[in-house]
Amino acid sequence: MSSDLHKTHKESSFLDNTLRPAIWSEYIGQQKIKDNLHILLTAAKERDHPPEHLLFYGPPGLGKTTIAHLIAKETGKQIKITSGPAIEKVGDLASVLTNLSPGDILFIDEIHRLNKMIEEVLYPAMESGTLDIIIGKGPSARTIQLELPPFTLIAATTRVALLSSPLRSRFSGGTFRLEFYSEDEIRQIIDRSAKLLGIEIDEGGAKEIAKRSRFTPRTANYFLKRCRDYAQVHKKPLDKETAKSALHLLEVDNLGLTSVDRQILEIIIKNFKGGPVGLGTIATSLSEEDATIEEVNEPYLIQIGMLERTPRGRMVTPKAFEHLGFDMPEVKDKGSV
Repeated sequence: MSSDLHKTHKESSFLDNTLRPAIWSEYIGQQKIKDNLHILLTAAKERDHPPEHLLFYGPPGLGKTTIAHLIAKETGKQIKITSGPAIEKVGDLASVLTNLSPGDILFIDEIHRLNKMIEEVLYPAMESGTLDIIIGKGPSARTIQLELPPFTLIAATTRVALLSSPLRSRFSGGTFRLEFYSEDEIRQIIDRSAKLLGIEIDEGGAKEIAKRSRFTPRTANYFLKRCRDYAQVHKKPLDKETAKSALHLLEVDNLGLTSVDRQILEIIIKNFKGGPVGLGTIATSLSEEDATIEEVNEPYLIQIGMLERTPRGRMVTPKAFEHLGFDMPEVKDKGSV
C-alpha cells in the first residue's frame, strides 16, 4: 500500500489544479497559520514591500504548496516553483533567481535536499538581495556580485531537522509547522472536493473516507477518487458500505492503517517483542527506504498512538497490540531473583 500512497504524488498535478483552493476562505484548517499569514501579508502590502521569507514544514500532503500558491494570489505576483533536488548546480540557482521579477514568489519544495554549496549561495540572496558568482578557479578566480530584484522565498520541507541552523535563521517571516487535520476538517475537504469533481457521495460515505484518511487532505482526495471509481464500476451509490468495500480493496483498515503500516507494527511485535528496534532494521526487514518509513508511515502511527520513538529505537504501544490482535508480552518483575 506504500506504493499506492505514493501514487497520490503522481496524480497530484490533476488534483492540485482541480481541487486547490483559489482563495483563503476555501482553505480549510490550519487556522493559526492563516491568522499569522494574514497579519504578515497585510503589513507587507501596506508597506508596499514583498513579504519576508517563509518556511513551512510538516508531513507530506498537508497543504504546504497550496499555502504558497495562496500567498502568491494574495500578493498578486507570479510564483516560480522548483525543488531542492532540481537545483543541482550554482548555475541552476542563478538562472532561477535572475529570472525573477520584482515581488515574485520563489517556492522551493524539499529544501532540505539542497546541496550545501548552493545553500551558501542562497544566504546573501535571501539577506541582501545579491548573488555572488565565482568565475574561474585558483588564483585567477574572481567574484561577480549581481543585484537581484526584491523577492519572497517560500520553502517547504518534511524534515526540518535536516536544515542547517544558518538557513533556518534566514526565514525572517517565520517558520510554521502544519498540523494534522481533524476528522471534521477532512470531511469538509471531502465534501468540497466531491462537489468540484461532480461526485455524488452521502454523509456516511464521506465520514467513512474521512475516518481512514490519516488526517491528511491529499490522502482524503486520493481515497475519494478511488471510492468513486469503485462505485462507478460496481454501479453502486457512494455510501458508507461502498466506501468500506473500496478501501478494503486498497488494504486500508478502519483506522486508516495500510498494509505497510501493519507490517511495520507486526515486525516489531513478532521479531522484537514490541521493541525497541532501530529504523534501519525495520526498513531492511520490509525492503523499504528509511526515509519512506520515517516520512510516510511513522508520523501517522505516532499521531494515533501506536508507535513511539525512543532514544533506543521504535516501540509499539499496547494500542497497536490490541488493534492487530496480539497479546502483550509478559513483563518480568525486575525485583525477582
